[in-house]
Amino acid sequence: MNDLSNSETEARRDLAAILRWAARLGLHEGVCNHFTIMLSPDRFLVNPHEMHWSKARASELLTIDATKNILAGKGKPATTAFNIHIPMHLKTGARVVLHTHMPYATTLCCIEGGRLEMLHQNAGRFHELCAYDEDFQGLAHHTDEGSRMASMLGDKRVLFLAHHGVIVVGETVADAFDDLYYLERACEIQVKALSTGRPLRLIPPEKLPRLRDFPTRRENAAMFLDAIKGILDEEEPAYAT
Repeated sequence: MNDLSNSETEARRDLAAILRWAARLGLHEGVCNHFTIMLSPDRFLVNPHEMHWSKARASELLTIDATKNILAGKGKPATTAFNIHIPMHLKTGARVVLHTHMPYATTLCCIEGGRLEMLHQNAGRFHELCAYDEDFQGLAHHTDEGSRMASMLGDKRVLFLAHHGVIVVGETVADAFDDLYYLERACEIQVKALSTGRPLRLIPPEKLPRLRDFPTRRENAAMFLDAIKGILDEEEPAYAT
């Protein structure tokens, strides 16, 4: 990797780290689902389809362009990864796009009228930042589906996909993964609260903007990613190779 810029080297290590951490948390599904970083308008990092997230290595991530050419790395991305992520990057401008079928968030995608309810402070951070795609189109066999999803996301950070899963976008790997993590935690609390059969206790609306706009969000996200990499440096240093 000596021929790579420092920024791409860091991007590769960050992406490998969150892939491994997502696997530890059970946010992955087989060798499916995909994380991407836009390095430039025509260069993207993506996990190879055949790579299990728990074995992700920085040097084994793929670099692809916007026309499906593999510029670096062995293997190939999932077809759905290309069809969802490339339009999502190009149409929204998001640098990082994370797509999972993580259990609790996906549960909300599978109930009638499923929405992230403002029950807990973890949910409050997503106040007015979630979009909902109710028009399930099956597997994303064409880039038109990714373009449609990008239109549904609009200027939000989270897209719930009916019968499918979620997409989270961010400016940095730290920002996006922090949102992905706390989104799943918020959805877990909601599913467990619903399981009691008792009425949900919603946060008063006037308190929600402060939960969403708390000033240390990005600082906390960066510290979270640094902590993840610190643990992996000790326990699974191969992620960075």
